[in-house]
Amino acid sequence: MRRFLSLAFFFCLICLPLSAQNRPLRTVDAETLPAGTVRVQAGFDFLQDVDFPLSGLSGDLTSVGVVQIRMGVGKMVEVQLEGAVHHFLDVKKQVGSFVTPVLTGPGSTHDVGDFSIATKIRLISETKKRPAVGFRFGYQMPNSDQARGIGSNTSNLFAEFILQKHFGKLNLMGNAGVAIRQAPAVNFTQNDVLTFGVGFSYAAHPRVNVVGEVAGYQSTRKMSPGLLGTESRSQGRFGLQILAGGFQWDVAGIAGLTKSSPRSGFTFGISRDFRLFDYGAVK
Repeated sequence: MRRFLSLAFFFCLICLPLSAQNRPLRTVDAETLPAGTVRVQAGFDFLQDVDFPLSGLSGDLTSVGVVQIRMGVGKMVEVQLEGAVHHFLDVKKQVGSFVTPVLTGPGSTHDVGDFSIATKIRLISETKKRPAVGFRFGYQMPNSDQARGIGSNTSNLFAEFILQKHFGKLNLMGNAGVAIRQAPAVNFTQNDVLTFGVGFSYAAHPRVNVVGEVAGYQSTRKMSPGLLGTESRSQGRFGLQILAGGFQWDVAGIAGLTKSSPRSGFTFGISRDFRLFDYGAVK
């Protein structure tokens, strides 16, 4: 039975048609997946000169198994699970900090990533004259161990509005919202940050999309030692989506736009849709 299910799952991945994806962008689109459709996206990120003020570490970060699983559960509703399976930090610098990190190797450390669960609702569908409007809200779980020096082991909430409009081959997306980030250095303290994202996708070829964005979050409070771990961070990304072999492959360069953001890096990944079940066939 296990072999049969594994073969059936693989058959779905290979044979079902591929629809539009949003990797490698972090800006969210307003479209929701058809009910019963699951989108699996996976990849890895490499970021240079990443600072972790809470632990005083900085270095090059490799994130393996950066995954997002999306599932349509209705005509206008989608649920999501996303996060990184594991982070590996090559420590270049270490200074005094609030948390004394315990390195897992000579000049290096590793840890699991913090996963998020979210719900996206398409409020208004796109027409020729108006953009699509969506709303997304979710919760980031404290999966990481702050002693490893990478994660903050905090619970965070977020919500954002989404706009999306097509102009021929050009697809524009915009996000604006707020996130409540727990400040790990002080009990009963939080930082309310503004989240944002502006992205585009241009169909340069039937199998190639050029994509780019600027996305991140901005602190609404003046930074202090009590708010370590909630600093403003943002990135610019520019890359390609390529449809080949029944999958979407993506690659993008990354540039940090704030002091605490990574200096540079890149991301690479793969995406695929498959039909889990057909709501229309259920009676």
